[in-house]
Amino acid sequence: MPAPVRICVIDDEEIVCERLRPLLEKSGFEVETFVDGAAALRRLSESPFDILITDIKMGQPDGIELLKYTRAHHPDTRVIIITGFATAQVAREAMKGGAVDFFPKPFRLSELRDAVRKLAEEISANA
Repeated sequence: MPAPVRICVIDDEEIVCERLRPLLEKSGFEVETFVDGAAALRRLSESPFDILITDIKMGQPDGIELLKYTRAHHPDTRVIIITGFATAQVAREAMKGGAVDFFPKPFRLSELRDAVRKLAEEISANA
């Protein structure tokens, strides 16, 4: 039996973490959440995740810095960006930086869950 897909959720809005964690855990994923980008970066330096879901606008490091770190150190990790500051420029920067998906807030939880499931299927197929 394959190991569960590991997901890291980073958002300085605690409510986002509180909603995403149970949603993703019910789908069978192993989930860790962080409301502090620095704490998340420390965890990312210890062990890679299969999927990283991060907000952009946070304290240091922000979501773009976390995206860059993840792409450099864990190139197999898929990164999904979520943000309340969705502009075409932000979306381009995220996708150019290696994000696989981009969700402007507010987003439907079911849409994000479905995107994560699709990525998980790809990860399992390549394992």
